[in-house]
Amino acid sequence: MKVTLLGTGTSCGVPSIGCNCDVCKSDNPHDSRLRCSALVETEKTRILIDCGPDFRQQIMSQPFRRIDGLLITHTHYDHVGGIDDLRPYCSFGNIEIYADKHSADNLRNSIPYCFAEKKYPGVPAIHLNRLHPHVPIMIGDIEVLPFIVMHDKLPILGYRFGKFAYITDMKSIPETEIKYLTGVDTLVVNALRFRKEHHSHQLVGDAVKFIERIGAHDSYLIHCSHDIGLHDEVNRQLPCGIRLGYDGLIIDVKTE
Repeated sequence: MKVTLLGTGTSCGVPSIGCNCDVCKSDNPHDSRLRCSALVETEKTRILIDCGPDFRQQIMSQPFRRIDGLLITHTHYDHVGGIDDLRPYCSFGNIEIYADKHSADNLRNSIPYCFAEKKYPGVPAIHLNRLHPHVPIMIGDIEVLPFIVMHDKLPILGYRFGKFAYITDMKSIPETEIKYLTGVDTLVVNALRFRKEHHSHQLVGDAVKFIERIGAHDSYLIHCSHDIGLHDEVNRQLPCGIRLGYDGLIIDVKTE
């Protein structure tokens, strides 16, 4: 199974508008970060995790093929603002979106024209599928297990695919959810920056402790702000087995 990190930046992206810090001025492409999104693929199945406002730019570098499912972690704009750009994929049929009840309700309110009884011609043909935490589903030949993490006080979804798990925007995780990550070898998880506590996102130190608790052998940090520092310098500071993710990174993961 192949995982492609389409975007690894926080809600503002990197470079940040109006900023002249070393990261925002860097000519290293790994220091430029679009909003968070990822592709999980086998030869038969393609799954998109979140669809933010940079989706069109992100997907143009990928082969055009059917998206079999869009998994929503939560409905903050930086994670769903690009759903309308899924229109070309309607040539393959309905856009199958998978979300919990809270996110599904929010999508109906934020893009109501996609769910109107009489749709405006050309809008995305969206079919919403209800997800229940801890209940695995099959999308094509990929099994998906949703679990809960906390984005401040908001429960959102992380996703497990065999020995791989993807988490973004986590501040904490309920103790009851830890068991759903047992045996994860490869982990993608958010880390905003090194210092200055944030009310709804964990810092690098929090992410490292979490990774060590889970016992993942290979981990990649995402949802990073420009405050995290230069990509190469940060990687030299991180423990063995933990690296900064970057836009376009391809990860080959074991399914068993």
